[in-house]
Amino acid sequence: MNIKIGTRGSKLALWQAYYVQNMLKAKNVDSEIIIIETTGDKIQHVSLSKIGSKGVFTAELEEQLRSKEIDIAVHSAKDVQSHLPDDLELIAFTERETVNDVLVAYKHVDLENKDIPIVVGTSSTRRIAFMKRFYPHISLVDMRGNLQTRFEKLKNGHCDAMLLAYAGVHRMNYNQHIVSKLPIEKFTPPVGQGSVAIEVAKNIQKEKREMLISALNHPQTAVCLQAERSFLYTMNGGCSVPTFGYAAWIDDKSLQITAGIISLDGTQEVRHSINFQPHDSEKAGQMIAEKVLSTGGAEILAEIKR
Repeated sequence: MNIKIGTRGSKLALWQAYYVQNMLKAKNVDSEIIIIETTGDKIQHVSLSKIGSKGVFTAELEEQLRSKEIDIAVHSAKDVQSHLPDDLELIAFTERETVNDVLVAYKHVDLENKDIPIVVGTSSTRRIAFMKRFYPHISLVDMRGNLQTRFEKLKNGHCDAMLLAYAGVHRMNYNQHIVSKLPIEKFTPPVGQGSVAIEVAKNIQKEKREMLISALNHPQTAVCLQAERSFLYTMNGGCSVPTFGYAAWIDDKSLQITAGIISLDGTQEVRHSINFQPHDSEKAGQMIAEKVLSTGGAEILAEIKR
């Protein structure tokens, strides 16, 4: 059996593809990596929120799944839209990396110090909103491009620091530039941050499907992601809406999900937490989304979409 792995061509995307390839190799499964350029890779000069962003990093990969040019598409789980096409599905989530956002810089930077003006770069509407909420004194600048491009921009003085996901920074060996790890209680991550998602066409061979799940899926992570993605699906927001959702195991038998939405200017935030059992993961995601929407989240969402 030979598995054709579809991936974007950035160094971080390739890291994910090789990571998956090594997991398959450990199960004595041969594979090859096929690089596909996506809309998100082609349009680097426009902020993600302005592109429309649903499926901006996944649509071309999904076309290749349908045509059977590839067997699996490897995505950063946080890039996968909440509403998948009817003929495709996610069958595996890899074990999750540390989920925090981090502040990176080539010099000492202190977000708390209001006396020294600094400029922070990010392309995430969620991070921008949280920055406006907790650090309104700090100037923000849009920062697109792959990780290497962004670090080059940082080095060249486009900004003093950047906000990024720990997972990408760690995987690309930029740990030495981490100035601070932001607390999850404030900067709650987006749905899926830190995990790699495996997407297939629903008509994939049953034997192949079962082998892929066995080789690649981390059940404890998958339960968390099911709850988070159920929240995102019910919210029906999209990548450009600053929602956040993070589920984690409390003990061997139960989990907690914290999720919500924040206005673009950071002035309004609706956030809730609920505990749930593993078999109730999808229901928990739906319940917390309905709670968020009914306690002010619907108004924030409508305002953002306007």
